[in-house]
Amino acid sequence: MKKLILTVALASAAAFVNAQDMMSKRGTPILPEAGDWSIGFDGTPILRYFGNLMTDGNNNNTNAAYQQQNTIVGKMMKDENTAMRGKIRLGFGSSTVENLVDQDGSTSTPPATVVDSWKASGTDITLGAGLQKYRGKGRLKGFYGAEAEIMLGSGKHTYEYGNAFSSSNTTPTSTDWWSTPIGGMWPSGPVGGRITEEKDGSTFGFGVRGFIGAEYFFAPKMSIGAEYGWGIGITSMGEGEITSEGWTGTAVQTNTSKTGKSSSFGADVDNAGGAIYLSLYF
Repeated sequence: MKKLILTVALASAAAFVNAQDMMSKRGTPILPEAGDWSIGFDGTPILRYFGNLMTDGNNNNTNAAYQQQNTIVGKMMKDENTAMRGKIRLGFGSSTVENLVDQDGSTSTPPATVVDSWKASGTDITLGAGLQKYRGKGRLKGFYGAEAEIMLGSGKHTYEYGNAFSSSNTTPTSTDWWSTPIGGMWPSGPVGGRITEEKDGSTFGFGVRGFIGAEYFFAPKMSIGAEYGWGIGITSMGEGEITSEGWTGTAVQTNTSKTGKSSSFGADVDNAGGAIYLSLYF
């Protein structure tokens, strides 16, 4: 009887110690609980910062790739060993560049100017969902799982010119947009005249991947994790259009031509250097 009581007491004490190890000094749980939400951040800048502290401060110490650029990654804990993962990117943008060119026929000194403008707009959408399973005990937790995602994209460029075509001005002065990089981008060349509009083909992508990694909880509900993944990805781009205008000798003519389709398929490790990220649970 005494042996049984002693055994139960020792087991209870061990369980209490283990439980205390998973609590902070203030009594806050170290590990996430059912119903907790999480958001992930790129851990590479942190690693680079501490790596630079160990050197002369001028190195970019990193061999880790970002998990997914420009995409919010989050989780919801179903229970202590299961999480639902989600990814989302809703990207909409537009920009305008204006250029001053001499007004054709101007007799003033200096010549009067008119405005040529380039406008661009685009959409980038990513939606993903998956399931993540944890295993192990203590602060270090291994995990594995799978997820799928879709990607949608589109783009459009519009060009407007201050000097118009006419019978008295068959070669109007205009900005050579297609030979000058605009915001790091190189527009296409003219087709039968100067470009007035470019429409990119709609882009669609689909991917399925499996992943495996580990998280270490260094503080209450704060962890740093490493992840590798292998997946299959398919992307396709539909036909686009390029519209241009030119002078026929008697009138302005508009021409529209199609651009070709493209597609790709790949199956590979998607982060050869490993994705390092920081997760906060709340």
